[in-house]
Amino acid sequence: MSQETVSIIGCGWIGLPLAEQLVRAGHHVKGSATSAEKVILLRQKGVDASQLQLNPEPVGDLSTLLQADTLLIDIPPKAARMGDGFHPEQIRYLVDSIRQSPIKHVIYVSSTSVYPELNRVVTETDVTEPKQSSAPALVMAELLVEELEPDRSVTILRCGGLMGYDRIPGKYIAGKTINSGAVPVNYLHRDDAVGILNALVLQKPGGVFNAVAPVHPPREAIYRKSCADFGYALPTFVEPQKPVDYKIISPDKLLNVVSYTFQYTDPLLFWYKA
Repeated sequence: MSQETVSIIGCGWIGLPLAEQLVRAGHHVKGSATSAEKVILLRQKGVDASQLQLNPEPVGDLSTLLQADTLLIDIPPKAARMGDGFHPEQIRYLVDSIRQSPIKHVIYVSSTSVYPELNRVVTETDVTEPKQSSAPALVMAELLVEELEPDRSVTILRCGGLMGYDRIPGKYIAGKTINSGAVPVNYLHRDDAVGILNALVLQKPGGVFNAVAPVHPPREAIYRKSCADFGYALPTFVEPQKPVDYKIISPDKLLNVVSYTFQYTDPLLFWYKA
């Protein structure tokens, strides 16, 4: 396997363990952090770290981060706090800089929250423009990144609800009243998110992919097991006055195109660390 330089803008809950995995595999990994303290932490883990903030314009050492083969962008859109226009502006500044860089492959981490509740199985082609989406800021950002084609390979990964480790379902619903117990979940374990992104770095497939565990148990089953396993107060499950809208995210395109085997296919069997 050939080693390459990979830059990760956003070394958070997913970006940091991915950086560590790539370092262990012998790649030169660069990473961004918003604070000097986090830069020190990243360097201790073998990451060639630089301080960078996107306000939305880049403040910091973006030029060093863009001296790489592959760039992975994994930053929260903050749409609720900053409005729908903020994140696309962050990405617009980045894209303008990437055009002047030697980057060959860009991976943008998006979310399955782009899909509205269509009461059926949904695939990557169900949302291709902001007006179709329940998270227009993310779709606008995706489209901006895709403008880098065909000069560069672009891969968009729409991740499901990220769970595992300290993100325990029962913690978030303990003691609440739930009327959506029959709704199927679209979860993705952190280990699989990291593993899929690692595969994308190496395989460079290009295109848009959904990343969710292939099995979609109902929320009630997830919540009951999680509360029992970790001692959280069980929520009260009530029947809704009318059926709650839902979506089932299909990972079939990812499974068919990318060489990757899920570690956790069923969210009922996810591993957590209390």
